[in-house]
Parts: sequence; C-alpha cells; structure tokens
Amino acid sequence: MNLLDWLLLIPAAGFFVTLLLPRNNPGLVRNFTLGVSLIVFLMSLGLIGPVMENPGAFDREVNVVWIDTPMIRYHIGVDGLSLWLVILSTLLTPICILVSWSYIQKRVNEFYAFMLLLLVGVVGVFVSLDLFLFYVFWEVSLVPMYFLIGIWGHEKRIYAAVKFFLYTMAGSVLMLAAIIYLYNKTGTFDLPLLMNMIATGRLAMSPAEGFWLFLAFFFAFAIKVPLFPLHTWLPDAHGEAPTAGSVMLASVMLKLGTYGIVRVCLPLFPDAARDNAPWIIGLAIAGIIYGALVAMVQPNMKRLVAYSSVSHLGFVILGVFSFTQAGIDGAVYQMLNHGISTGALFILVGYLYERHHTLEIADYGGVGTVAPWLTTVFVITTLASVGLPLLNNFVGEFLVLQGAMQVSFSYAFFAAIGVVLSAVYMLWMVQRTFYGETPEPVRKHVTDLNGREWAIMIPLVVLMVWMGIGTKNFLPPITANNQKTLEMVLQPGGALNATAAPLVKESAHAR
Repeated sequence: MNLLDWLLLIPAAGFFVTLLLPRNNPGLVRNFTLGVSLIVFLMSLGLIGPVMENPGAFDREVNVVWIDTPMIRYHIGVDGLSLWLVILSTLLTPICILVSWSYIQKRVNEFYAFMLLLLVGVVGVFVSLDLFLFYVFWEVSLVPMYFLIGIWGHEKRIYAAVKFFLYTMAGSVLMLAAIIYLYNKTGTFDLPLLMNMIATGRLAMSPAEGFWLFLAFFFAFAIKVPLFPLHTWLPDAHGEAPTAGSVMLASVMLKLGTYGIVRVCLPLFPDAARDNAPWIIGLAIAGIIYGALVAMVQPNMKRLVAYSSVSHLGFVILGVFSFTQAGIDGAVYQMLNHGISTGALFILVGYLYERHHTLEIADYGGVGTVAPWLTTVFVITTLASVGLPLLNNFVGEFLVLQGAMQVSFSYAFFAAIGVVLSAVYMLWMVQRTFYGETPEPVRKHVTDLNGREWAIMIPLVVLMVWMGIGTKNFLPPITANNQKTLEMVLQPGGALNATAAPLVKESAHAR
C-alpha cells in the first residue's frame, strides 16, 4: 500500500469507527475525528515533493484489477492537476470539524462520520484514473453531503437536500451512460489508456459520437460547477446547509465539476471541446455577470456568498475554454483560490450566525465596534475574494483575463465587468454588516474571535497572502500538467488551433 491508499483507507476506517464510538461522549467523537483528519492532512503533504519533481506524470500510482468482468481496475495516481486539490480537501476537513465543534449538538457521531466519508469521496475523485472508479467516488461524495444538508441544515433543509441530490443525479446518469458507451467501444475504463488511444489515433470517434459523449460528461460536470443556468440548486443548498457543509460544498465539491472538465472532457473529446467552446464561454460570461448582479440584491449573507460562487466559477470555465496556457493555469489556480477565500467567507458568516442566529444583513450593523478582530479577518477575506493585488484571487483572475484576452477582447471585457461587480456587492455587504450604528441585539450577542476560531482562520489568511505573493510555490506543477492537456486539445484542424496553439508556447515561455 502506498500513500494514496492510506489517504483513502484511514478516513474510510474512521467513518466506521466514529459510528461505533459511545454516543454519550461527544467530546471523544470530536477529538477522534479531528485526530484522523489531521493525520490524513499531514500525510497528504508527503505528495508535494514527488509531484514537484515530475509534475506531468502520475505519482504514487496503483493499478490493480478490482473486478474482472467488466474489467474495472483500482487505478489511482496524483499529478500536477490533482495535487493541490487533494491537499485542499485534506486541509479543510479538520478545519470544518473545528468549525462544528460547539455548533453540532445532535447526532454527533453521524455528523463527524459523514465528514470523514465526504473526505473519502472527494479525494477518491481527484486521484481516480479509472472512469468507473471515478464514478463510484463521485457518487460516494454525494451521499454524505445530502445527509449533512438534510439533517443538520436550517428550516428548508429537506427541500434543499432533495434538490441538490436530484440535480446531481440527473447529471450522473448521463455520465454513467457515456462511461458505459466508451467501455463498449474500447473495452476499458482506464483513463490514461483512453487518453493515449485518442492522442495516437487508435480510438476514432465520429463527430456525432464525440459531440454527444462530450455533452454527457460536460452536463454532469457543469451541474456540479455549477455553470449558469444549471446553478439554481446551489443557493438553496448553501442557504440551508450547516457551516461545515457550506464550506466543503463550496471549497471542494464544486471543484469536482471543474476538475472533471479538465481531466476528462478536454483530453478525451478535444474536437468536441473546441467546437463547443464558443457557447460554453458565452454561458461562463453570463454566469459571471448574472451571479454578481443577483448577489448584489441578496438580503441573506449565505445566499450572497453562494451567488458569488456562480460568478467566480464562471471565471474558471472561461479560463479552461480559452485554450491558452495562461487561461487554463489561471482557471486551476482559481479553483484553489476560491476554495480558500470562499470557504473562509462561509466560516465567518457561520461565526456571525452562531452569535446572532440570523443571516439577514439588515439584522446586523456596527459589528466592527464589538468584534474588531472578527471584522478585520472578514475584511481581509473579502478583499481576497474581490481580487485585491497581493492576495490569492488576483492571480487567478489576472491569468484568466490574460488568457481570454489572447482569444477575444470581448471575452476579457465582459468578464472584467464581473470583477468590478464583485467588489460592489462584497464591499457593500461589509459596509452594512460591520459599520454604522450598532443595534442593541448585536451589541449584546456578537463577541470577538475566540482561540478555536483564531486557530481556524489563521491558516486560511496565511494562504490567502502566500498564494497571492508566492505563486511560484504553487503554479509549476499546474503549468506542467496543463501544458500536456493543451497539447492534446490543440491538435491540427481544431477551430481555435490557428490562434491559440502559438500562444501556448509563448505563454509558457514567458512564465
């Protein structure tokens, strides 16, 4: 067994053990799951060195037969694309356990067990190199999030959980059908083998086959992103989920969709990806502007942050389908940035809710007077979210806009409008919540950060700054992997090849 096996096995075993721990001792349950998640996080850091040395290849690869008929293999590995997403998942799990430390008081065993099962699902998706195994982990991640929303959520939690489940399952069915079709055509679920067959011409698909298979995968991934107009489940899920559920949903689960597009859709269906890029970019830009405009009028803090995710992840899709090195690098980096900054925003909103038991912006005001440190951290996180230079989101948005500009000035222009609007709705929320006169209920109930809350926020704030000024510590493995992906996508004859292919080499050389 290698390191990746342990990263899946330890939280899976922890899931079962947590369910069996004494129910009259919630402190033991919390400490056990925190210990398991911290061990997994520390172990995941061991992936960095080997992947940095050879970022374009799969490291810690395991490839053994799981089921003989049909031939399904337990094939896992990590490369420059999945490395930081795995570490993001393992980092945020202990943080979410700490966030829920005093808030979750009912069915404690089940809550923390589901947190560990969710970690198994998302890490499994990021390391799977067999399409059927990928699908299994994809579905595994759906189950704990359904229960986290449906049991520990707010008043409309059942409605939100069912809507989340149905939307995701609708896409999953199409993805499963496409996976089965590919197996019947090729006799394998193995993703690297399929990619090699496509690249060498051993697997030829008609334009119609490529189009429909691409759409089946893309639809499943676009729902999870979520890409406008498939986003309507997201505000409900975020609005009703507990804080830990919102953090894992926004920071990790949404990345399953964007990761799937880069890992599966682009290399397996390069022609269809190029042919469909114009309308996908149109939806991405529509999502950027629409998400920002709707966020601007939200009276509820959680729903505001949820709609901001629609806008921010539109940048990711725009960067991916610009088919430029800068654009796709910025897209993958923005996945990580969004995971840190938006996850931190949901945590901070959760702190306010635990104190004042309301998410309505109108019920706040003057929080800066009674909780100056909470306000300071919230403002830093807000500035990171809107893309202030020297903070993490700026790098991702800049690279995406650079890549979009190389393809079309209009793409970059309309996307830049979303950047301006994000500053409007985020800073307006900060103004109404933290400044002005302090109402008596706020003065009475809202307190400043305690030690546990500082322990949660300090690593996130450090990462916001580090990823903003120390980009070279994170980008090299991403760039190396994306360069290989672009080489597979930009084959001769592609619609965007004539303009985009030279830019791949120029952008990579410049950086």
